[in-house]
Amino acid sequence: MTVTQQEELDGLMKIGRIVANTMQTMAKAMEPGMTTRELDGIGRAFMEREGALPAPEATYDFPGATCISVNEEIAHGIPGDRRIRAGDLVNIDVSASKDGYFADTGASFRLAEAHPALDRLCRDGRRAMEVGIAQVGSGKPLAGIGKAIGRFASERGYTLIRNLASHGVGRALHEEPTEIPTWPARGERRRIGKGLVLTVEPFLSTGGVWAAEGEDGWTLYSEPSAPVVQYEHTVVATDRGAIIVTLPG
Repeated sequence: MTVTQQEELDGLMKIGRIVANTMQTMAKAMEPGMTTRELDGIGRAFMEREGALPAPEATYDFPGATCISVNEEIAHGIPGDRRIRAGDLVNIDVSASKDGYFADTGASFRLAEAHPALDRLCRDGRRAMEVGIAQVGSGKPLAGIGKAIGRFASERGYTLIRNLASHGVGRALHEEPTEIPTWPARGERRRIGKGLVLTVEPFLSTGGVWAAEGEDGWTLYSEPSAPVVQYEHTVVATDRGAIIVTLPG
């Protein structure tokens, strides 16, 4: 989607706040012993109250309102009977639509006490996203996002999952431009148009380089096996940089 008028930006900001507030509500409610299905139910109820429709379920028939991935699961985890334990690394990914506009956000959380290395990974994962967002602006190269994130990761001894990319969003959950690399990509020649709506969502790891599909056909796991975090915002490219759509408020 390309934003050309204020009412489009207003629509995106509205659904952006909803998905951000949904994710924060879920994170605050998370506690040891809770199942991921129960946590998903909290997110679903919040979106319903706001008049929003869970996008993965509506678009792809995903078996849940949100994606909840725990520890070895790095993305697209199906809500179910798994109980969250103290020390777990939990990724919550929320996308939804309202009035024809879509927004997508995600973050990784440590439940209760976690290993200091996981705290560092989460902190740096969020920073990697911010480094990528700083490269978004009218006329800038799409490759600049992955180049900057790659430099950040390399300098700190991290790896990046290289088959989970950012994407266009706005009028659908996934749209053009597709497969926006969040890692250095030599062949990427596209540029960012003014008003373009896209996600920035690097998957930062302590050794993983690939996302492999599990037996359920949805859940993804790191290869090689290693902790992975993901932080994601939906943004709009302008002449002055990126407008972040998915902020709570």
